[in-house]
Amino acid sequence: MPRSRHHVSAPSEAAVSEAAVSGETTAAALERVEYVVRQSDDAWLIEHDGGRYGPYKNCREAMFFAIDAAYKLGARGKRTHVRMTDQAGRPVTTWNYGTDRYPAIF
Repeated sequence: MPRSRHHVSAPSEAAVSEAAVSGETTAAALERVEYVVRQSDDAWLIEHDGGRYGPYKNCREAMFFAIDAAYKLGARGKRTHVRMTDQAGRPVTTWNYGTDRYPAIF
């Protein structure tokens, strides 16, 4: 069963905050964190860190929430990006923290 959209923010945010407060920079903090937006039947989901979040009523809504969560985690020092699956099912990067505009324009 998909999780509520209120849980889209990364579960690892607390760990990132702790590292930022202590001033430590670890290899884990420099890893890229991805959010993948994909269609599942008639709904849209966000996949992140092994979890599925949603459902969202359309692609635009799912992208909005994924980019917002990625931006918040990026502001805490993570390298984040959002990907969307294309029609062949391949994930294509659509937004990168620090590179692309926030809030995003659709």
